[in-house]
Amino acid sequence: MPLAAPNLDNRQFADIVAEAKTLIPRYAPEWTNFNESDPGITLVELFAWMTEILVYRLNQVPDRNYIKFLQLIGIELEPARPARAELTFSLSRDDLSTVIVPLGTQVAAQDSTGQPVVFETDQALIAIGAKLTAVQTFDGFGYTPQTKKNAVLGQWFYPFGPKPQIGNALLLGFSSPTSLPTEQINLAVSLFQDGLTPPLMKCGTAIPPAATLVWEYWGGTQWQGINLDSDSTRAFSQAGHVLFPGPGNAAVAAKVGNVTDNLFWIRARVESASYEMPPQISAVRTNTISATQAITFTDEVLGISNGLPNQTFQVANTPVMVLDAPVQVPNSDGTKVSVTSLRLEIDEGQGFIVWQEVDDFFSSGPNDRVFTLDRNTGVITTGTGEHGRIPVINQTSSDPNVIARSYRAGVTNFDPATGGTDEESVADAKLRATLALQSKDRAVTPDDFKYLATQAPGANVKRAYALALYHPNFPNGPVPGVVTVIVVPNAPDPAPTPNQTTLAAVCAYLDKHRLLTSEVYVVGPVYRKIKIQVQLVIAPNFDLATVKNKVQSNLSTLFDPLEGGPDFDPVNGVDGTGWPFGGTVYYSDVYRVIIQTSGVTRIKDNQLLILLDDQLQTFCRDVLINKAELLYNDPKGHEVGVSYDTGS
Repeated sequence: MPLAAPNLDNRQFADIVAEAKTLIPRYAPEWTNFNESDPGITLVELFAWMTEILVYRLNQVPDRNYIKFLQLIGIELEPARPARAELTFSLSRDDLSTVIVPLGTQVAAQDSTGQPVVFETDQALIAIGAKLTAVQTFDGFGYTPQTKKNAVLGQWFYPFGPKPQIGNALLLGFSSPTSLPTEQINLAVSLFQDGLTPPLMKCGTAIPPAATLVWEYWGGTQWQGINLDSDSTRAFSQAGHVLFPGPGNAAVAAKVGNVTDNLFWIRARVESASYEMPPQISAVRTNTISATQAITFTDEVLGISNGLPNQTFQVANTPVMVLDAPVQVPNSDGTKVSVTSLRLEIDEGQGFIVWQEVDDFFSSGPNDRVFTLDRNTGVITTGTGEHGRIPVINQTSSDPNVIARSYRAGVTNFDPATGGTDEESVADAKLRATLALQSKDRAVTPDDFKYLATQAPGANVKRAYALALYHPNFPNGPVPGVVTVIVVPNAPDPAPTPNQTTLAAVCAYLDKHRLLTSEVYVVGPVYRKIKIQVQLVIAPNFDLATVKNKVQSNLSTLFDPLEGGPDFDPVNGVDGTGWPFGGTVYYSDVYRVIIQTSGVTRIKDNQLLILLDDQLQTFCRDVLINKAELLYNDPKGHEVGVSYDTGS
């Protein structure tokens, strides 16, 4: 988005004079004449005039210079990104077979301040009345009930057993007063994730799934096949949705396996399998659809074109969101437009025509119907007549002829929810500029993959790390042609882990920029839990609780995956850029952070202990972690004991 230069000091002449007058009674109480005829006031106005000149010159540097340089090389601030969530709907009446939840259905929740936060469904959903009552697995020898694990957060199970073989199956039992619906059934599948098994996604749409599954329903005498509409889980290799038409009355209720109730059964049976790791499912849910913290606005009147170059219009709601996937819209003249965020329509006398959004006008001809959009401010700009068409006045009507037919706008994330971020800061844009010039929009080196992963549209990546020749399923040796990209989302969790939306967005973006011979994997980080145990002697003029809390806070910040690392400075309150991937825990760094905390006199008996994954490490030695791992703080906190010097 276009960068706006900061105003370092917005005081003008009148403001400076008024401020000076308020200081006179404090420093010169005998001065009581504030009229302009007074010689002292004349001097005040003279110095105010000189100060205003200095303020003006100050506003030209230093960030203004940075911003102009960034604009010169095409670096713009990244827009704010909305939070996302999976919403589950339930029918209020048992006698209903299905209910359609329309696209754009709004659901409100309260944030931490009590303010409403509106989410909007990204797709239409056919909610079914049949309830998923039982889940069981068949491993080739017997049935194992998984219903409780499927219902409890944090539990998981193997859908096809720890060693998937041909014939193994996942069985889903539905209860219904009548029958299963004939409309589409949507199963949302969540995979289990912990610090040791990070989420994984293999990039490349042409890559076949790791297994072939056959979906079937019980027809009374035998299993009957189901033709899937789509399977974004890639045979349970990643979280996603499985969509298929319901069998209706053809499905017959029966007792199957270890479940004694008569239920309608649907199963996924393994026909062939080549899983590198057996899938682990945390939940299979019905009536679940993704939603975004945004609102769709339609038919917003923007104004009337005037036939001049560089016309600007502005939408009323910002920031404007980028769509998950471009929408192809045909025009009446036979052209097609790819809508990526805002559908802009202009009527020049032949009816409303959809215009194409572009990043800039450099490659646009004089008759190309194109526009640029600042998604943060909502400003729309049309062409000059040489680069990009000038929208002309509609001679047949005096009505407004520029319409924002549809767009989605998010909200400012004062307290970012999962997946949500604020607009990029100027400081972050400066850091990104160097990498942008190096990568030149193609992924060849690890630094290229690292940078491009953070730029993926629709993703929520705060940090990334690329490992060449590293395969996540074969970590003990180099694998030619493989690049694994580890991404860390911008989330408030102690151990931020990317969801499937972020992984898919990064995969899709890297696919466009990688070499054809590169095999790319996008994964979440592996986390190692760290805990510090220490006894401190506190200076007598400091409060014990205050110093203890400050030490715990400094230690937590030091190891934070987003704000910690060697750059963290507890004295000046400067955050780091995140604990480095594979970064060694230097004993001296931990010692330094503790001792530099105000009020700490010394470490009692020099007893500073480091625990990694609850295992006590060698005393007074640095702690190594693997190159693809990060640290996160023990949720119970660091153990810090404090006391005053007893003199003994």
